[in-house]
Amino acid sequence: MRNKRVAVLRGGPSEEYSVSMKSGGAVISALQVLDYPYKDIVITKKGEWLENGFTKQPDTALEAIDMVFLALHGSYGEDGQVQRILQRKNIPFTGSRALPSAIAFNKELTKQTLRPHGVQMPRHRRVDRSELDRIDEEIPYIFADIGAELFVKPVANGSSFGAKYVPNEQILKEALYELLENYDQVLVEQFIRGKEATVGILNDFRGETYYALPVIEIIPPSGEPMFSHEHKYNGQTQEICPGRFSYEEKSKMAEIASLVHQVIDCDHYSRTDFIVRDGEVYFLEVNTLPGLTDQSLFPKAAAAIGLEFNQLVEHLVETARV
Repeated sequence: MRNKRVAVLRGGPSEEYSVSMKSGGAVISALQVLDYPYKDIVITKKGEWLENGFTKQPDTALEAIDMVFLALHGSYGEDGQVQRILQRKNIPFTGSRALPSAIAFNKELTKQTLRPHGVQMPRHRRVDRSELDRIDEEIPYIFADIGAELFVKPVANGSSFGAKYVPNEQILKEALYELLENYDQVLVEQFIRGKEATVGILNDFRGETYYALPVIEIIPPSGEPMFSHEHKYNGQTQEICPGRFSYEEKSKMAEIASLVHQVIDCDHYSRTDFIVRDGEVYFLEVNTLPGLTDQSLFPKAAAAIGLEFNQLVEHLVETARV
């Protein structure tokens, strides 16, 4: 048996609860094969910490462990909140620290952070809930400023929850009213028709501080304009690794993914999403805790270079830090 005691945190109060439970389950299966002692800590949708079915305070649940494997996604797990708890207790954990996690989870703040570094991004505008009373008069200006086809998504969320393709003013109005009922802020972004792709960065691997995994090309079902939450997990999306891009396009994506990882100050691992059109690479967003389910992209890219899932989990456990 290995001597590093691992606590797996999964579940959580976000919309990504079920995805997180699957990620955590996959990690636990790997830990069992690898013979690591572990605790399975489930955070409920109400935010309670459960160990063996009993409610525990975080301090108690985190006793007698050496590191935490964060299998959480979405708010609380990916926005820096749980990271602050672990940093205060000086417990090593997977993924980025609290501040980089908070920046990456806020899509507008990410754009602001990257803009001085020349990263090409779709045009965008943030819409706040307080603007709803005048949104009708703003909509024509939004299309004029950003483009004829738009894309809306919550400023802070993951797994494409709430993301919608918007081809006209009426649908934009409906989408904004719907999303701003549930979210304080929405990002309205230029929709770029191109090929979707993603690149994972893994720290301290094969002698490289920032190792870029192969580009994955993402092809949503025929006729669908975007890689939606449903398409991520229903098995209908085609994912090609390595993706069918030119050498220059692949190099550019790897370069930008590494730059984003470093500028945001991500750590351990991350996954950056792109759109490629006519040789131009557009950054979309960065994920600090990529999914680890059997449908997830990061493990597929790792497997393409011979790093199987159990080995990936072992690498993340052994390289975790505070």
